[in-house]
Amino acid sequence: MTTPHLIYFSDPMCSWCYGFSPVIEDIRRTFGRALPVRVVMGGLRPGTETPMTEEAKLEIADHWTHVHEATGLPFNGAGMSRPGFVYDTDPAARAVVVARGEGEEMAAAFLGRTQRAFYAEGRDVTLAETLADIAEELGLDREPFMEAWAADEAKEETWRDYAISQRAGVTGFPTLVAGPNSEGVYGVVTRGFAPGEQVIGILKEWLERIAA
Repeated sequence: MTTPHLIYFSDPMCSWCYGFSPVIEDIRRTFGRALPVRVVMGGLRPGTETPMTEEAKLEIADHWTHVHEATGLPFNGAGMSRPGFVYDTDPAARAVVVARGEGEEMAAAFLGRTQRAFYAEGRDVTLAETLADIAEELGLDREPFMEAWAADEAKEETWRDYAISQRAGVTGFPTLVAGPNSEGVYGVVTRGFAPGEQVIGILKEWLERIAA
């Protein structure tokens, strides 16, 4: 893509990315298709196999408290409360990648819906059944979606996303990058959470500069 756009490095099971989701919506409402957003999965904890300890769950819940205080968004811990819960972010990330096959707007919608399902509604988004339900909620055909989700091609594409994040030097999520400018250069808009007013202001100034 050679026209100005954003690359959003995110993860559906990253609490600060959930906190950043209203900012992404603000960007979409403010700029629309004049500044498209490409979603790239960062790979927060892909392939984790060890069930969470109660101590780890309490530590995660403490992070959630900080996100709630900063954003006001609701949290419901039921999604990770079941015995033997494994905080593997790969199944949900792969579902976003499959949704991306329907376009970037669908990818962003699936990412946001998955975050709400896990954090606000307490649903376990590591489960195929939950991800299939989300796909249906967004108007996608359940069976073809899950066939694609289970395929090697989707797994490989998702891990390519993780590799892109690493090569880009992304060390935390959310990370939002804008580009290219007149010299073909990309720049970081924010590393980590930032309020919508700040991000929108940065983007407006950037668009004004490259249009001058």
